Amino acid sequence: MDKEIINWKELLYPYEQAVDELMLKFNYIRKEYLRLGLYSPIESVEGRVKSSASIIEKVSRKGISRCDIEEKIEDIAGIRLICQFVEDIPKVIEIIRQRAGHDLDIVEERDYIANKKESGYRSYHIIIKYGLNTVFGFKEVLAEIQIRTLAMNFWAVTEHELNYKYSGNLPDDLKARLKACAEASFNLDKEMSTIREELMQAEKMTELKSSLVNNILENIQNLYFKLHIEEADNMNRRFIDLYDDGDINKLKDFNEQLNIIAEMYRV
Repeated sequence: MDKEIINWKELLYPYEQAVDELMLKFNYIRKEYLRLGLYSPIESVEGRVKSSASIIEKVSRKGISRCDIEEKIEDIAGIRLICQFVEDIPKVIEIIRQRAGHDLDIVEERDYIANKKESGYRSYHIIIKYGLNTVFGFKEVLAEIQIRTLAMNFWAVTEHELNYKYSGNLPDDLKARLKACAEASFNLDKEMSTIREELMQAEKMTELKSSLVNNILENIQNLYFKLHIEEADNMNRRFIDLYDDGDINKLKDFNEQLNIIAEMYRV
């Protein structure tokens, strides 16, 4: 690296501003989902600016000159978007893509979920160019957005801390264990997605059954009101039997019959 003295405060301040602004924007997206009573694909938002020591280590390792730092180091500003489930990740990616050309530009996308790293690392990275209005005028900086699940994030943070502790020279047995943990956490993500899908299906069936029951009871009640007491009693007994049986298809058929009968009496 060049021996030129770097004013790190001046260099890093625009990246700090970019992180603050991006975190604010993505947190507002999350809040908007929640305010509308919708499920947010973004569980949490994190951000950080790379330290001067980390930048020095990286430029030294990669042989980057001082004048190229801002162009060649893409992750000085880092935003992390955490999702609950794997299937939330494409939704978050699409949210970012829709902003392209408005308040950010996408430079590159790197899919480390479909193409995991040798270490077992999984995450989806989007390199963006973000425009800032500073006291010195307009400036664009590069930033890296990482999108990952809670399980992927837990693994990645642990692996990063271990690499730092061992100065990047992890023992082979520890590498193997971390790799096995990465697969276990990914399998956990997939299993949780399956459980979530089954839960959503169960909720839909519960809602459908509740709607059917309400409609059936309303029709039976109308029969009583219209003094068709014997018919209503018969229908009520049939409903109780069908409800105890629990077959939703039989309840659907019974509901259709009731709708026809109710229409006949309405005439």
